[in-house]
Amino acid sequence: MAEPLVNQYGPDVPQAIARMITAVYPVFESRKFVADALKGYETLTLMPRSKHIARALQRHLPSDYPRALDILLASLDQPHGRDRGLTLGSFLYLPHTMFVAEFGLDNFEDSMHAQYALTQRFTAEFSIRAFLQKHEAATLARLKQWATDPSDHVRRLVSEGTRPRLPWASRLPAFQKNPAPVLGLLELLRDDPALYVRRSVANNLNDIGKDHPDLLAKTAKQWLKGASEERRWIVQHALRSAVKRGEAGALEVLGFGKSAKVEVANARITPARVPMGEKVNIAFDVSNTSGKAQDVLVDFCIHYVKASGKTSAKVFKLKVLGLAPKETVRLSKTVSTAEMTTRKHHAGLHRVDVLLNGQARALGVFELVAGD
Repeated sequence: MAEPLVNQYGPDVPQAIARMITAVYPVFESRKFVADALKGYETLTLMPRSKHIARALQRHLPSDYPRALDILLASLDQPHGRDRGLTLGSFLYLPHTMFVAEFGLDNFEDSMHAQYALTQRFTAEFSIRAFLQKHEAATLARLKQWATDPSDHVRRLVSEGTRPRLPWASRLPAFQKNPAPVLGLLELLRDDPALYVRRSVANNLNDIGKDHPDLLAKTAKQWLKGASEERRWIVQHALRSAVKRGEAGALEVLGFGKSAKVEVANARITPARVPMGEKVNIAFDVSNTSGKAQDVLVDFCIHYVKASGKTSAKVFKLKVLGLAPKETVRLSKTVSTAEMTTRKHHAGLHRVDVLLNGQARALGVFELVAGD
């Protein structure tokens, strides 16, 4: 199992920040700051650690917010001694963004300037949300300006910071209820030259679709008119969760709105009893029963047993299958039951379905058994 990311966010983080600040503000009492920042630090997870450091910064920097912010910004590029190759290397600046979000809401212009600078080193996607909630109109207007900024980091902030369901962040209920302002920004970015930005646009649309599936399908259909290959990729990526959920509108946009005229046969799930941590192979034939060629969206779904004994479905993407008239194709997929950070496995009977254009057909079951 991979090492928890929080292990890379240890006591060296406030120590590095102290070194950077001292380089531009020599009267900074770095020892007192570090001691304060490390009180209760080990008991906290990643995001709470960054907020904990931000609050310690507020206690040890000048009480005047603009002055404190000037010091922080001046320190950004000072030597800090941390390994830049760490997975969480850029997270060194997360406390700086949390400082802006918690203490800068009454200083809009200063805070916007700071987030513009910070997002080009880490990301201000978490901090910008506080300003969207308190200063919605002004923040949306600024993001509209930033949508054409030369920096792809700044342009990405426009789409990533407005995601209604951004991971690791509080949701934006106003945009969950009415995503129209967000869609207006995404329209400006849908043909962005940077894949980095386009991926964020797709993820934002995917978020919107979880609350407004019909709007997602309508937007996707509009965006596909005269679309480049790059924009088509955005649409397909944005529809991925809706397709997994089998939503008719999303499937229709992608050309899979009709029931597939196919038969499924010769399903084999081996072994039938899978020791925990081992692999299971799922194989089956798909036959075109039509006299015409057809494309079929083929996925499969495992209903994983939860600790409560109930099941939770997980969809695995397979492929778009181009079938000639009366053609039969055998498909196979091997799945590991090794422990993951995102999924804990439990013993029990696991049902397996194949999804053809979003419609489920039973393939069989396997039993996951506890290892020796």
